[in-house]
Amino acid sequence: MNAWHPTASIAALQRRGELLARIRAFFAERGVTEVTTPVITASGVTDPNIDSIELADGAGYLRTSPEYWHKRLLAAGFGDLYELGPAFREGECGRLHQVEFTLLEWYRRNWGWRKLADEVVALIRHCLDRPEEAFSVRYASWNDCFREVTGIDGLTADDQELRRLAADAPTGCNRDMLLDFLFATRVQAAFPADRITVVHDYPSSQAALARLKPGEPSVAERFEVFAGTLELANGYHELQDALQQSERFERDNRIRAQFNRREMPVDQALLAALESGLPDCSGVALGVDRLLMRSLDAPHITAVMPFRPGDRQ
Repeated sequence: MNAWHPTASIAALQRRGELLARIRAFFAERGVTEVTTPVITASGVTDPNIDSIELADGAGYLRTSPEYWHKRLLAAGFGDLYELGPAFREGECGRLHQVEFTLLEWYRRNWGWRKLADEVVALIRHCLDRPEEAFSVRYASWNDCFREVTGIDGLTADDQELRRLAADAPTGCNRDMLLDFLFATRVQAAFPADRITVVHDYPSSQAALARLKPGEPSVAERFEVFAGTLELANGYHELQDALQQSERFERDNRIRAQFNRREMPVDQALLAALESGLPDCSGVALGVDRLLMRSLDAPHITAVMPFRPGDRQ
C-alpha cells in the first residue's frame, strides 16, 4: 500500500544530505574545484567487467563514471577537480550494487597514488559520524594480501592452481576472473572490521587506466580502499600514454568477444586528450552510497537511497 514511499528512512536521507555537505566542505578547504560533466557519453566503456547502459536510437550511453570527461578537462589545463553525481552500470543489482548510484570522483595533479590514497583515508574519517574514530590503517600490496590468505603467489601461480583454489567459482572464468573471485571471496572477506585497508600494486592485467609500476611491469600503480570488508574506492596513478591506452581498449574488446559480449566503441576524444598531453596526475572514484552504508551500518544499499533506481511504483 505504501509502495510510493522512499526506500530509505527520513533520518537516513537527512544524513545523506549531511554527508554530501561534508564532502564538499572537505574539498573546498583543500582548494579542489567541483565540476559537472555530462551523464551521456558517445562510447561507454570497454572494461570487460562493466556494462554500459545504451540509450535508444544511437543516442549514446549513460556514463559508468565521469573519468573520461575529467581527463579531457585536465588535458585542457584545468586544475585539481572533483565531481559528485550519478553513474550507471547495466545489470548491477544486489546488496552493494544498483544500476544507478552516486559516485565521487576526483583528480590531483602532480600527485602519486600514495598521496592520493592518504587523502582518501582522510576523507573517509572526515565523513563518518565520529571522524575521530580510531580506525587502524594498513597499506599492503595486492600480492602480499593474496599470499597471506591463500598461501600462494597470485602473480606467478599457474591457472591450474588457481582453479583448484577457486573450485566454487563460476564456470568459464579466465585467469583474471579467478584472481578477482579469490580476492573477493577469500582475501577481502578476511579484512578486519575495524581497519581501513589500502591495497596497492594490482596485477598489470588489471591495470585498467593505471600506469605500470616503474621497474616492476608485472604490477600497476592502482589502489583500492576498504573499510572492513567493504570496498569504497578505486584509484590510479593515471596512464598518460595514448598508444598504450588504445592497446588496452583493444585488449578489453578481445576479451569481451571471447565471452560473447558486445564490443564497445573506443572513446577517441579521450585518446586525443591523452595524445595532446595529460598532466601527471592520480585519480580515484569512491562510492558515496557505500560510504553512507558504512556510516549508518546499513544492511543494503537501498536503505541509503531515496528510491530504488528504475522503480515505477
